[in-house]
Amino acid sequence: MSKTKSKAASGTIALNKRARHEYFLETKFEAGVALQGWEVKSIREGKVNIRDSYVVLKNGEAFLIGSQIQPLLSASSHVVCDPDRTRKLLLKQREIDKLIGATEREGYAVVATAMYWKKHLVKLEIYLAKGKKTHDKRDTVKERDWQRDKARVMKQNVR
Repeated sequence: MSKTKSKAASGTIALNKRARHEYFLETKFEAGVALQGWEVKSIREGKVNIRDSYVVLKNGEAFLIGSQIQPLLSASSHVVCDPDRTRKLLLKQREIDKLIGATEREGYAVVATAMYWKKHLVKLEIYLAKGKKTHDKRDTVKERDWQRDKARVMKQNVR
């Protein structure tokens, strides 16, 4: 089974794996994304990158900055396409208020971790996150290695 088939079957469009390494992810939110027609066609083809993206909150609205959606040559010949444009996130006002309060008062960052399909809609998974220090990253790697070694030992003991 090819890589794209399993990705499409799960509904995942793009992942930001670096976010789990760089931040302590705490509170999860699901946001819709305001897209243009050519962007939806490109997303269906998998031409999306959210690795360097982040969420900005201003004037009581949330915006996704830094995501890239590469236009298809066949679908976007009649439209002026900007792959790096700022996209509005669709959240309830109560959720936006929680995000604004946490970022302004408590020093949290809002990080995009995944983009996926939910029925026919494109959704973005965002988290309230605290940045990790270098020693925290090392602890995470050490814990992951220990879990892997422990599983390997347990597997050999069963045999």
